[in-house]
Amino acid sequence: MTGSAGLPDYQDIRVDHAGPVSWIVLNRPDKANALSNAMLDEFSDALDRLATTGGPIIGIRGEGKGFCAGYDVDQVGTPKTADPVADRERLARNVNRYLAIWDHPKPVVAAVHGYCIAGATQLCVFCDLTIVAEDARIGEPALPLGGGYIAPLWAPLVGPKRAKELAFLHGNAIDGTTAVQWGWANHAVPSDQVVSTVEEMAGRMARIPADVLRIKKLSINRTMDAMGVRTAAAQVPEMDALLHLSPSVLQLREWIGAVGLKSAITEFRTSTEGRQ
Repeated sequence: MTGSAGLPDYQDIRVDHAGPVSWIVLNRPDKANALSNAMLDEFSDALDRLATTGGPIIGIRGEGKGFCAGYDVDQVGTPKTADPVADRERLARNVNRYLAIWDHPKPVVAAVHGYCIAGATQLCVFCDLTIVAEDARIGEPALPLGGGYIAPLWAPLVGPKRAKELAFLHGNAIDGTTAVQWGWANHAVPSDQVVSTVEEMAGRMARIPADVLRIKKLSINRTMDAMGVRTAAAQVPEMDALLHLSPSVLQLREWIGAVGLKSAITEFRTSTEGRQ
C-alpha cells in the first residue's frame, strides 16, 4: 500500500505534507521515538523518495513528548559476540544515513522538542537548519556504552572544548537556548512554536527556485568538506567499534543485561553523582 504522495505506508515513521514542507515524523512515541533498525530503514527510504517528490523543503520532527531518545538500546545495547568488522559496518551505515541528509538536494530542517539524545543529535548535526525548543534536552546517552561516535560530530559546530565537555560527562545535556549559544542549533523558541517556526522559514525558503537552493546548499557543504567534516565523520565508526571491544564496555553491557536498562541508568547516575 502507498500513502500520501505515493509514499509507502510506513510503520515507524510518518510523512506529512504541510505547504512547502514534507515532514518526516519519527513515530514511535511509546518507545520515545528510539531509532530501531526498522525505523532507520524507513527513514532512509523516505528521505530518498522525497528527493523527487513532496515539498521543496524537508522537515524532521518527533511525535509525542520528545524528538528522539537515540538508538534503540534493546537492539544496540545488549551483549553480542564480538565482531569488530560487522560492528564497524553497522556504525558506518548509520553515519551514512545522516550524510544522506547532508547530500540531499533539498534543504532539510530539524524541529526539536522535548529530548534529543545520542544518535538523534547525530541526525540533527547533518541537517541544514535546526530549530529547538528553549527547554529541549539535548545531549549524551545516560550510559557510556561507546565513545568517539556522538561528540566528534558535534565538534565542527561547537568546537573541540565544548565537544569534550559533552563527551567527558556521562549523560551530559544542554537546553535549547544553550544549543543556540554553542552553535549546534539556529534558533530556540517556545516549545509550542517549534513546528510553526520551521514552517514559516520553509515558506520563505520555498520562494527561492529549487536549483538555486540546491547550489547554495552544495557550495556551503563543499566548503565544510574542504575543512575535513566528511573525513572526520568517516572515522567515528572505527573509534566506536574499537571501544565496544574494551573489557570495561563489555562488562558494562553484561551488567545492563543483568539488571535491566532502567535500573542501570538509575544506579549508574546515583553512584557516579555520589562520587562527585
